[in-house]
Amino acid sequence: MELRKVSEILWEIPKQGEMRVPALIYASERLLRDIRRDLTLTQARNVAGLPGIQLNSYVMPDAHQGYGFPIGGVAAFDLETGVISPGGVGYDINCGVRLLRTDFRAEDIATKRRELLAEISNEVPAGVGKGGVTKLSRGVLREILVEGAEWAVRNGYGTAEDLERTEERGRMREAAWDDLSERAMERGIPQLGTLGSGNHFLEIQKVDRIFDPAVARAFGIEDEGQITVMIHCGSRGLGHQVATDFIAIMENEVGTSSLPDRELVYAPFRSEVGRRYYASMCAAVNYAFANRQMIAHWVRDVFRRLLGRSEGMRQVYDVCHNVAKVERHRVGGVEKSLCVHRKGATRSFGPGRPEVPAPYRAVGQPVIIPGSMGTASYILAGTAEAEDRSFGSTAHGAGRVMSRHEAVRRFRGEQIRDELARRGIELKSTSWKGVAEEAAAAYKDVEEVVRVSHEAGIGRLVARVVPLGVMKG
Repeated sequence: MELRKVSEILWEIPKQGEMRVPALIYASERLLRDIRRDLTLTQARNVAGLPGIQLNSYVMPDAHQGYGFPIGGVAAFDLETGVISPGGVGYDINCGVRLLRTDFRAEDIATKRRELLAEISNEVPAGVGKGGVTKLSRGVLREILVEGAEWAVRNGYGTAEDLERTEERGRMREAAWDDLSERAMERGIPQLGTLGSGNHFLEIQKVDRIFDPAVARAFGIEDEGQITVMIHCGSRGLGHQVATDFIAIMENEVGTSSLPDRELVYAPFRSEVGRRYYASMCAAVNYAFANRQMIAHWVRDVFRRLLGRSEGMRQVYDVCHNVAKVERHRVGGVEKSLCVHRKGATRSFGPGRPEVPAPYRAVGQPVIIPGSMGTASYILAGTAEAEDRSFGSTAHGAGRVMSRHEAVRRFRGEQIRDELARRGIELKSTSWKGVAEEAAAAYKDVEEVVRVSHEAGIGRLVARVVPLGVMKG
């Protein structure tokens, strides 16, 4: 495969063969070595051949092989001639990150970290198949699928300000539950308000470094040593089932015979099955928004009970990772509506975009990039350059370099716990195997990922946070 170096942090697979557009890869030489270990670049090339794709197929600095599309892949499609693909969204629909800032400092919680984690784990179940603390009727679940985080706030879980500081205000209005299977509903009923397993986590952190004080202040990040809480989870089994169901539906109704990879199965965006998938995907997005909204509410409640107050625990932002959205972008000097797929990628809209909440519109939306277990995470700001260079997208995390199977073979969860403890980081987990799967060495260096994002102009460094306590499924 031909790969042309454009700059120190940008590479191109030129348009060739069945490709309709080139593929652009944002990566340093070091990250590119990791990316080339698997089929990421082959997948990016395959995506570039899909009908209606606009400008380029994009690969973010944290990319690795996924289902059909690479994780860390971005592609936008014309609404009339283009497609929508479950592989371009992923199985964990609206896996995303919510960040809370607080008025507490590291010394305020120094003797309470273990107790805080224990109480949060009591309130927020974690792990594979874990049931939530809520027991929903199907009627209530249908309301959540349509209303998202709005339902949670209306029922006492959080505030209207949380909605203002959530992507899409916590609700995709195109959502409909009509085409969700009985199995999807069954999986969704017990899992609302749960963290899940895999790379999902909840962290108590402190601000370690501020790169852009003015933007950080706009986000509510004011001082080094300030405590933050980061929540990373998604739509649980419900979203996974929506993906599973519609992959099968599209295989039967549209077919895969013309595709270089059957995992790229798609439907025309304007088709009946395309419409049904989009509405069902939006419902799963809303479920995930409500899930994180409820978890954030319980976290605040634990802080209030153990520390005597929760004032100042305002939401910085809540961002989606795995989603397809209709957005306005410029193509060839003309603004048009496109279906933008971000799979393992974060929206990174710059100043002035109407989608950015009013408090942040002058500086760009917050971009939250979590690291791997025990490493730093980063807060960036979206940029106008990202809108031109990646359809307003950047990385979503560190990105795996090692399979979970290989990580379990090489690492022991108890040893990772002990190493974190030596560094002063508390760990609460339901599974040592799950801890081993998420070892920091199984991931790329998040420092390099955010450096490339910053230097490429697709995200602007604002602050770094480091973990004090980690809760894993």
